[in-house]
Amino acid sequence: MSTAYFRDEDFSAKDFSKNQLPEGEYENCNFKTLDLSGCNLSKMTFSECIFEACDLSNSKIKNTSFREVCFKDCKLMGLNIYECDPFLLSFSFESCLLSFSSFSRLKIKNTSFKDCKLIQADFSETDLTSADFTNCDLSGAIFYNTRLQKADFATSQNFSIDPEINDIKEAKFSLENIPGLLEKHKIKII
Repeated sequence: MSTAYFRDEDFSAKDFSKNQLPEGEYENCNFKTLDLSGCNLSKMTFSECIFEACDLSNSKIKNTSFREVCFKDCKLMGLNIYECDPFLLSFSFESCLLSFSSFSRLKIKNTSFKDCKLIQADFSETDLTSADFTNCDLSGAIFYNTRLQKADFATSQNFSIDPEINDIKEAKFSLENIPGLLEKHKIKII
């Protein structure tokens, strides 16, 4: 288990891609314009933290705890988010690039994805009940046996969700994005 403890600290404008972020537990800390790409963040704990304009692409996050963490304008490409510690897992994403990341088999109800690019993200067998996908690009995103009850896709684009293999009860869609629900049927809506 990690030994260092950081509380109410600001970390900014530093490249940790070569020198690792100190292993430990971070509470109510702010991370701004950091390059954490490829870093090993495994077994670390982040509680009530904000990551802004950071690059965490391809970081190792096995058994990492994210509890009430907010990501804004971050690049989080290729992350195996399903490897995180599921206990109290809670995060939100605003204007983030999450392409090629996998959320498979996670229970992340009420998660907010606003203005995000989730190109080819994997949501297989994920519980996204009441998730908010405001203005998200979901090109090639995988939804298989996914729980999407009450999820909001009204302003999302480029998704393909098969209602026969996903639970979409009470999910919100707009007339403009209905084709994403009918794609497999090769129906043309004029």
